[in-house]
Amino acid sequence: MIIDKYTARQTAKVLLQVNAIKLQPNDPFTWASGWKSPIYCDNRVVLSFPLIRNYIREEMAKFIEQHYGKPDVIAGVATGAIAIGVLVAEYLGVPFVYVRPEAKKHGRQNQIEGFIESGQNVVVIEDLISTGNSSLNAVKALKEAKVNVKGMVAIFTYGFDVASKNFEDANITLHTLSNYENLLLEAVDANYIKQAELETLSDWNSNPSEWNAN
Repeated sequence: MIIDKYTARQTAKVLLQVNAIKLQPNDPFTWASGWKSPIYCDNRVVLSFPLIRNYIREEMAKFIEQHYGKPDVIAGVATGAIAIGVLVAEYLGVPFVYVRPEAKKHGRQNQIEGFIESGQNVVVIEDLISTGNSSLNAVKALKEAKVNVKGMVAIFTYGFDVASKNFEDANITLHTLSNYENLLLEAVDANYIKQAELETLSDWNSNPSEWNAN
């Protein structure tokens, strides 16, 4: 769920401003999964804009402290959420770790990089939620390390039903700064897209795996 409506609209606004999110309903992108999509999101772009990255950092950090209290550790999901996770941890003055998709095949063979202890309270930072599988894979690794995962906070979610089900099944609470619904509202109000394009964008979100722009 979004933190609140105002934050959702403001976050959507800044993501559109710096082209972290691009909407191209008439010239769709192809994702790595092979899905055709009228949207592409790369929240790492915000790192290049100090005012916007600070806004993201502070909104996440303030929400975490208000909702969970100060955690013992912030954990970022590699690789997209490492940098923003560090910024949030720095703002809160707490340690940071990051979680790889899988354990390294060499050296210490770590999946969790950094120092973490059994029983510590951890909040996970993610940049983008699609199906939620990779995010929840990180949660699984943290739980195997016997830490208490309080919840996850992400910058943006596409709002897919499958993601909601995956988080529910995993019993993990997800909050996001913004989501697809509020992005479209902001895009229309800001004349980033035409009203006629809104239907195409809405159709995709309801059935992304089978959507075909042609």
